[in-house]
Amino acid sequence: MIYFDNSATTKPLDEVAKLVSEDLQNDELWGNPGSLHELGTSAYKAYIKAKEDIASCFSIREQELVFTSCATESANTAINGFLKRNKRNGRTIISTKTEHRATLSVLEKLSDEGFNVIYLNVGPDGKPDLEQLASVIDGDTSLLCFTHVNNETGAILPLKEIIEIKNSKNRNTAIYIDFVQSAGKLKIDLRELGIELASFSAHKFHGLKGSGLLYIKNGIRIDPFILGGGQQNGMRSGTESLYLSRSTALALKLSQTDIDEHLKIVSEINSYLRSELVKRKATILSPEDALPYVLNVSFEGFESETMLHCLERYNIYVSTISACSSKTKKISYVLEAMGVDRKLATNAVRLSFSRFNTMDEAKIFIEKIDEIYQLFALR
Repeated sequence: MIYFDNSATTKPLDEVAKLVSEDLQNDELWGNPGSLHELGTSAYKAYIKAKEDIASCFSIREQELVFTSCATESANTAINGFLKRNKRNGRTIISTKTEHRATLSVLEKLSDEGFNVIYLNVGPDGKPDLEQLASVIDGDTSLLCFTHVNNETGAILPLKEIIEIKNSKNRNTAIYIDFVQSAGKLKIDLRELGIELASFSAHKFHGLKGSGLLYIKNGIRIDPFILGGGQQNGMRSGTESLYLSRSTALALKLSQTDIDEHLKIVSEINSYLRSELVKRKATILSPEDALPYVLNVSFEGFESETMLHCLERYNIYVSTISACSSKTKKISYVLEAMGVDRKLATNAVRLSFSRFNTMDEAKIFIEKIDEIYQLFALR
């Protein structure tokens, strides 16, 4: 099997599966972390250790981290929670139409509630128009919402430039960033970046589904999304899951090992595929400077679903558009916002890699593309 659909989800590490199995059978770790007896205390200490390990990877404090069920919950909590708590900061939100649905759906709801949502234009490189940002941000701008690495094209956000513009116009404006596709692939120092809110998802860096992360910078106040027993300092009620927190910490920690070397190898794979696919009259839709873990390509004469199912016959797995939208059978709204020709967008296929993919897999992929072309030429 060749799995090139890692932006949708990644295979859990063997080490993660082993840890979960051991934790579920450990008589000292199945207790409720909120209980005051010895069993609860043991669970709580292990839980806090997991938070500390994750916080260390992002150069933040354990208290600034909240466990959620997924990045969608993190996005909903961050955006809704900040705007509802900080009404005096303003009622304007700035974003783009290429954000993940977890962000866009919240913004649509807030717009219906009377907030002023401004969507910046996005160029063919997938980056927001910074001149437009500088012209629209003002004293009423409460929040900027962006994605660090686009899940469909790999376009990388010019975050430092955005922060500079924001600081020159309104230092009180907060920034929320979706780091789902960059965590485990790029080094992320949240303290150095200086943003206020961020979301992550464990199953995108070989952890488990059902485990998300929300970063809330110390001093930032937001309304909680889930109410109840007041766990996690009141920010996310519900009994803490020790096996999810510990497995997420392990997956993230392992992703940091040789992270630069993995990026180099994936860059070579991406470069090879770009070169070979162009020779076969395919059109590369990902920007030149995109994160190499994502490669969006349009195959001439093949609608995206046709190519997907052709490759599937060879046990090669790719995707068409975002897995969150793939069953709607529409063209990618991300490519549409970038100004990609509709016919090219209709034929777009996303290849997304992990640190475990190899050049041999890339070469087999090209061989099978040639076989598919030959098969259809004979018909």
